[in-house]
Amino acid sequence: MLRRILEDVRAIQERDPAARNALEVILFYPGMHAVWAHRLNHWLWQHKLRFLARFLAHIVRFLTGVEIHPGAKLGRRVTIDHGMGVVIGETAEIGNDVHIYSGVVLGGVSTEKKKRHPTVEDGVVIGAGAILLGPIRVGKGARIGAGAVVRENVPPRAIVLAPSPRVVLKPESVEKLPPAELPFAGLGI
Repeated sequence: MLRRILEDVRAIQERDPAARNALEVILFYPGMHAVWAHRLNHWLWQHKLRFLARFLAHIVRFLTGVEIHPGAKLGRRVTIDHGMGVVIGETAEIGNDVHIYSGVVLGGVSTEKKKRHPTVEDGVVIGAGAILLGPIRVGKGARIGAGAVVRENVPPRAIVLAPSPRVVLKPESVEKLPPAELPFAGLGI
């Protein structure tokens, strides 16, 4: 167990330049806390202590902002950076050396009791706010960009990007409009 924790700490230090030392990772990385707690919860789930596993997962979600269903399968050195809002569903499977950023959802689209969440192979990076839905497979070494919505299989080493942002109004157009006519008037911008 201690060897796995140290392995996780080294993985976060390699992937996050803000991780200054091991003690900082151990104390101040809620994504790591959620992964470590998930290991216990998953063990409980496998040993048919499902109510207790769900109860503890609920507490972990409250404390860390990361929701990992106890039935989900996580590989080694899975890291969650700035984990707030991460949701990993019951039948999700995550390989080794996967790095996940904030707001990522590995969700299902079916209500049937079958495989309904993504399978993420080894070495994948999933950007902030990406949403992966259904029993899709993300191939080894793929990169999913921030904000991407993925509903189809992704080949190994592929890069998936969200639609490019576009400028709605050019600065010179904005300067000519009265404030009440701006498209974002009343939004506090």
